[in-house]
Amino acid sequence: QLQACGGGLRQPGGSLRLSCAASGSVFSRMAWYRQASGKQRDLDADISRDGSTYYTDSVKGRFTISRDNTKNTLYLQMNSLKPEDAAVYYCKGSGLYRDYWGQGTLVTVSS
Repeated sequence: QLQACGGGLRQPGGSLRLSCAASGSVFSRMAWYRQASGKQRDLDADISRDGSTYYTDSVKGRFTISRDNTKNTLYLQMNSLKPEDAAVYYCKGSGLYRDYWGQGTLVTVSS
């Protein structure tokens, strides 16, 4: 139901835009998580259907979450990337009875 893409290799300070295409109904809330190697999966940002957003302190001011409900697609604009942003990024959609996860897209930040 969720297909994430857009990951890649960037130098520190660079930018990247992730996309997550959803099929089926529009989720009430969607989010981006990251999972670095050997670590747990952590929330970066989420967004409600009407566009209300939440960011963790580590990405606030650098990342922007957005969604296009007409295309049923979630985005994450990542600016000022840091080496510690390197991780597999997952999108999540919150349905009525359960959450749905995308397959993950790898972001590498290295000079």
